[in-house]
Amino acid sequence: MLKRIILPTILLVLAYGFWVSSDFKEISAGVAIFLFGMLALEEGFKAFTGGTLESILRKSTNSYWKSLSFGIASTTLMQSSSLVSVITISFLSAGLITLVAGIGIIFGANIGTTTGAWLIAGLGLKVKISAYAMPILVFGVILVFQKSKSLKGIGYILTGLGFLFLGIHHMKEGFEAFKSTIDLTQFAVSGYPGLFLFAGIGIFATVVMQSSHATLVLILTALAAGQITYENALALAIGANVGTCITAVLGSLSANVEGKRLAGAHLIFNVTTGVIAIVFINQFLWGVENISGLVGIGATDYTMKLAVFHTLFNLAGVMLMSPLIGHMARFLEKTLRTKETTAVEPKYLNDAVLEFPDATMEAVRKETLHLYDNALELIAHGVDLHREEIFSDTDLEQVVSEKRKVIAIDIDKVYERNVKVLYGAIVAFISESQSKMTSEYSEDLYAMRTAGRHIVESVKDIKHLNKNLAVFAVSENDHIRGEYNQFRLQIGTILRELGGLREEALGSENMGLLNLDSLIAEAEEGDVVSNGSLDRMIRKGLITPEMATSVMNDSAYTYDVSMKLIEMGGILFAARAMDLREAQESMQLDEKEMDDVIDEINTEKKVSHIDFTKMKTTETG
Repeated sequence: MLKRIILPTILLVLAYGFWVSSDFKEISAGVAIFLFGMLALEEGFKAFTGGTLESILRKSTNSYWKSLSFGIASTTLMQSSSLVSVITISFLSAGLITLVAGIGIIFGANIGTTTGAWLIAGLGLKVKISAYAMPILVFGVILVFQKSKSLKGIGYILTGLGFLFLGIHHMKEGFEAFKSTIDLTQFAVSGYPGLFLFAGIGIFATVVMQSSHATLVLILTALAAGQITYENALALAIGANVGTCITAVLGSLSANVEGKRLAGAHLIFNVTTGVIAIVFINQFLWGVENISGLVGIGATDYTMKLAVFHTLFNLAGVMLMSPLIGHMARFLEKTLRTKETTAVEPKYLNDAVLEFPDATMEAVRKETLHLYDNALELIAHGVDLHREEIFSDTDLEQVVSEKRKVIAIDIDKVYERNVKVLYGAIVAFISESQSKMTSEYSEDLYAMRTAGRHIVESVKDIKHLNKNLAVFAVSENDHIRGEYNQFRLQIGTILRELGGLREEALGSENMGLLNLDSLIAEAEEGDVVSNGSLDRMIRKGLITPEMATSVMNDSAYTYDVSMKLIEMGGILFAARAMDLREAQESMQLDEKEMDDVIDEINTEKKVSHIDFTKMKTTETG
């Protein structure tokens, strides 16, 4: 409802301004061109967010000071704290970074955004940058139409810079011409009333334009033209700094609770910094004068002094809030809690991650791991094992042989509640994200969907296996019980090995597919049909033909579960860097080499086949 009122009001005010003053048209056009340049610049930098961004984030956000430095550097480079905020929320929502690291990036972004004021005050208002805008635009537009993603990204960046320069030029010219029509300084308000009034105007302008850079350009060009007083310009800059967090707040609406916590941190920091700047305005002005004198800024160069002030109060905010970052994170975690639900819901899938391929991939990978964790309990209980038994240091073979108690579990009910819904959400999310992904990411997404399918199919196979296992795993017939214990041991061992590989993958990106070859060989060797154990038991009359049929079927289920889990592990726990994964796959054993490994395992074992059509007439003994 509010949007329906605000937008028409803004349009009517602009239309009236255009009708009253041609100079207002030039200022407004300058703002519009500048904002369009910001959009182009952001689009250009998005082209370079794929591939290496995840590894850069991991290496540069493992400590608070690294996160702070990353925020400063990225915002200085991109000249958009809003884009950095949106990227940070996306990657936090995907679980790529921690909340503390995200807060550090946001703090750094507030310092990095001050470089924009220095560039505009020191260069944009003192040099005729419109002369550089035209050639930059020409080169940029040519590159935008290229097929190469990198060239297109560079083209958007150049086009964005060209429009930024052009926008600054038109705003500057508009305010200069405005002098002959009206002197806006007559609306100046001094003292604290003026500080609060113009800070409010700065907040409103930034919320409307969604860019503190655009507001700062307006402030600086108006100040340079003498259309606003220095004191009121300071208040407007404070308001612009507070208003910029609205982008993070809006971006968090489609994010999970982690994204909302980060937006909350951004809001707390900017509001606190703004209040400090207003309360201690005289002390900051004293600091600005002293710093200006030291670096040689002229007494009447108010645009450069504004840049000094903008940097000074942001630095003061970071210095004040940095020791409190842990307390802030804990406060936000207590205040913004994960909502309690009876049904399992996705943890990482949300619209906020769809803007960036790396965030999308990581969100899908972590959600598939979430699916695996939910399914793991079903698979373990389906073979009468507990999770803690599988992942302990105890001898698993001893656990299997000694445990003869069946775990009561309604596999269908748990599957519907904990697995099926989650898998459906992953499939739907992947389908939605495909249109925004490049071919290389699409292949990885397809692999993740395959991993999810293997997890779901493993649960379904376990359901069939569990029916006979519940009977024969507690049978008085040692031989049939032994065979089913082998099925339990095989699946339990694979789950334990995958757990180890998962831990290894967390600590290193070099965990490879080669480690899975031994598991594949063991699964092949465990097939009771191919290794001859089933034939041997039937010939000796150790089990009945009906038991043999069950063993044969359940051996197939065990093999299927084993291979699906191993392939799933190869997708989820292998190195995530595509080039490294391809190198590992090229080194992985081919089918002939795998047969040689199995032959070694089966050394001195005679492999025979059974004619099951004659099973009932087979002689015993």
